[in-house]
Amino acid sequence: MKKYIAFLFLGIFAFGCSDLEEHPVGTIRPENFFNNTDDLQAAVNGAFANIAHNNYWGREFTIALMLRDDMADIGDRTTQAARIDVNDMNMNDTNALVANFWPQSYIIIAAANQAIAGAKKTPGDPAKVNAIVAQAYFARAFTYYHLVRIFGDVPYIDFPVNEISQVDKLSRTKEAEIYPKIIADLEFAKQWLEDKPKVKAVPGKGTAAGYLASVYLTLGNYQKAYDESKYVITNEAKFGLGLDADFQDLFNATKAAALKEPLFTIDFNNLVSGNYGQDYTAFFTGSLKDDSYSYGQGFSVAVPSLKVFNTWDQRDYRRAVSFDTIIRKKTGPGGALQIYPSSDNEKAPRPHIAKYYRFPGKAGANGRTSQHNYITMRFAEVLLTAAEALNEITPGTTEADGYVNRVRARARNKAGKLVSFPANVTPGLSQADFRKMVIEERRLEFAFEYIRWYDIKRLKNGPEVFGPSGLEPHANFNPAKDYLFPLPGTELAINPNLKPNNPGY
Repeated sequence: MKKYIAFLFLGIFAFGCSDLEEHPVGTIRPENFFNNTDDLQAAVNGAFANIAHNNYWGREFTIALMLRDDMADIGDRTTQAARIDVNDMNMNDTNALVANFWPQSYIIIAAANQAIAGAKKTPGDPAKVNAIVAQAYFARAFTYYHLVRIFGDVPYIDFPVNEISQVDKLSRTKEAEIYPKIIADLEFAKQWLEDKPKVKAVPGKGTAAGYLASVYLTLGNYQKAYDESKYVITNEAKFGLGLDADFQDLFNATKAAALKEPLFTIDFNNLVSGNYGQDYTAFFTGSLKDDSYSYGQGFSVAVPSLKVFNTWDQRDYRRAVSFDTIIRKKTGPGGALQIYPSSDNEKAPRPHIAKYYRFPGKAGANGRTSQHNYITMRFAEVLLTAAEALNEITPGTTEADGYVNRVRARARNKAGKLVSFPANVTPGLSQADFRKMVIEERRLEFAFEYIRWYDIKRLKNGPEVFGPSGLEPHANFNPAKDYLFPLPGTELAINPNLKPNNPGY
């Protein structure tokens, strides 16, 4: 780990970001920085810039989350072995995806820590300073929340790293001890962030509360999960949140700026500098040999499990938004496009994921330079979290039904045409039936949005979903091992205090 995080200052912001106000370039050192709140904002922006990176939300981390669940499978099995191993529950501690997104996680955290420390030196109105540094607290909480769900116990660093000696002997902090720190960071963010930031790439009070609700749901604290969700729902107008009318608009890069549903987005704005701004999601999920788009073909890396497509009710508009069912080929150089069944793609003879590939806005290089603002949490998730939590507290309420019905009502708006499917929740469901229903609603509503694996892990239903009757059977799924990823073996070799690795690795 010391190889990656022992930098003087990791507030790197290497490319201009259209949704954030500051545009610093290069590496910022604390001894000559933090002279005003603009400097502090620049340092905070460094944390978010490191999220929009090839090693994190641009490729390595998100593709691992997508492939790990029961919704997405490997399409072209000549792809990198590390991706196949994540998908097939066959990982080891040399996995190349983990080797990239583990250190990138700590780069994000290091940038946030430097900003948090720098805030203490920043002159100006304390309220303004707190409002800015609250963004760094959110970034740190966001990153650790992913780390503990993926790895369990991890080193917890909440100080700026200036010397290797500060970190080269760190041990792992228990997951149970990290969650209260995540909650404390989110509580600070909730107190000081703006009600309604100008852009969704900046977190607001609703963002922090939404993530608190998710954390509490993961921990099984249903009362607090409901309370935080209810806080966001009650204040949705104040926070500039709500459901957008057309489900397709959520995945149209050209409409991102006008959306109200995102609580937080990762900004990919068609500007790339080295590994910053590299967006492979469309490229990896688009269909190989598909000549539909001017920006190039996809690569069929992550494709829907075929049973996911076949079992999804054809009346559901979200199905049409989520899948591409045809590919279009040229008949020859300069020839006209001809439509073929997706089975004509011999590398991956099945429908493909359309959420990211269909409307990437101004894009090039097979979609790798896109305008996408990737939504990490949307208001629909808050509604379904409130419904799930309330069912565990007080089963059978019309309030819980109503939260699910809002999500389903939006799904009935089929590109402006109102249809009758999906119907409202059947009133009076038992607690068990409602629980099953709302988890299924989450699966469909957030298909391929990096949420499903975390639901499988928190519900501990891996043997069921990966069993013979599951959507993506994996006979070798081992609940004693596969709910956690391995820490990189290179990190354990550098720092033996991180040993032992997670069970089974």
